[in-house]
Amino acid sequence: MTRPLRRQIHDIGRRRAWTIWVVALAVYTVAIFHRTSLGVAGLVAAERFDITASQLATFTVLQLLVYAGMQIPVGVLLDRFGSRLLLLVGLTLMTAGQLWFAFADSFAMGLAARVLLGIGDAMIFTSMLRLVALWFRVRQAPIITQLSGMIGQLGAVAAATPLAHALDRWGWERSFSITAGAGSVLLVGLVLVVKDSPYTGEAVEKIKVRALARTLGEVWGNPGTRLGMWIHFTGQFGATVFTMLWGYPFLVEGQGLSPAVAGGLLITLTLSAVVAGPVIGSLTGRLPYRRSQIVLCIVVAIATVWAVVLLWPGRAPLPLLVLLVCVMAFGGPGSMVGFDLARSFHPSDRLGRATGVINIGGFFASLVTMALIGLILDQRAPGGPGTYTLDDFKVAMSVQFLLWGLGAVQIWRYRYKGLDYIDEHPGALDALRAGDTLLPGISRDQDGG
Repeated sequence: MTRPLRRQIHDIGRRRAWTIWVVALAVYTVAIFHRTSLGVAGLVAAERFDITASQLATFTVLQLLVYAGMQIPVGVLLDRFGSRLLLLVGLTLMTAGQLWFAFADSFAMGLAARVLLGIGDAMIFTSMLRLVALWFRVRQAPIITQLSGMIGQLGAVAAATPLAHALDRWGWERSFSITAGAGSVLLVGLVLVVKDSPYTGEAVEKIKVRALARTLGEVWGNPGTRLGMWIHFTGQFGATVFTMLWGYPFLVEGQGLSPAVAGGLLITLTLSAVVAGPVIGSLTGRLPYRRSQIVLCIVVAIATVWAVVLLWPGRAPLPLLVLLVCVMAFGGPGSMVGFDLARSFHPSDRLGRATGVINIGGFFASLVTMALIGLILDQRAPGGPGTYTLDDFKVAMSVQFLLWGLGAVQIWRYRYKGLDYIDEHPGALDALRAGDTLLPGISRDQDGG
């Protein structure tokens, strides 16, 4: 299909771009808050709904399963309708889902609310990334992408301590109702501020049904997509599992920390990720040829510190747990490198689909890990959360090493497949080694600046 002629009508990387990014980032921050709210509310939810560890994990696993399953449809819709509409729809669905969850009085109703929340959440991140790719310059985009992911994690900070305090003071229904109300304010900002693209003839691609399977096949067959997906798979799940569900119980029930100290460690993890993001973004922006190798080093470091914590006789000392969350924090920025690869291996009119496929990786790994941890805890401690021991958690948390091992092998494998693919395009490999992230014959047409 012939691409429409692009004409730039707005400045790239200037004031308008930053304003649009701030509004989209605020929506993403709220999405992270909603997504991770069950992390500190998990023990309260287990009592409210009278459920087991596996059922508690089902709340988050189902939410992430919906999120992951929606990524390819969302990617197609994003390339067709643009970021603005999907952000509006996604924020509306998240607000409705969180409000429903506030008043759910049964396990089934709670699951339905988390499904609605997952559908809305699935539309937010990739929509924001598409705005970053189109509104910022080539050298700006990797750092802005990292900043987006890491500043958005401040939503997890709000879910770590303020929500726990609100639940203790105001109770379940009032606390979740108040958090649901944040979305209505941001809807106004989306309508007034966000525009899809700084170009004419750029906003969307009208995809025909017959061509859809072919284009998705081409996106999936691109080794850069696979490499990005496995990077996201391997880097993201550790911190996601820790902040969304099992970190707080592990620290309180397993390591014997007070709720305040456990919440402080979750905040430390998030703030460390905010610091790590720009560092990783700057490093990978300067060394795009080494991006996957940088991620592998991060994964090895995370797995090593986890091994020390789990092998430590008895409860780990607090300084070691602080080190754990600080090192684990690099996994999120490392996983974001996968989206930078989408920009290198695809033209702009396929960014939505490529980003959607890549985004599946980390959330699929997260939901598998959460489910396995819940199953192991149920087998070892059928009495529920109050009967968990440190040894139970050590066995359950060890399943992470299986996924780190699988992911590391696949990253190494697809790194070389990706380099072979780049080498097929004249000048592309030389450009990558010289520090370019947009490659001639592959993704050069993205550069509007």
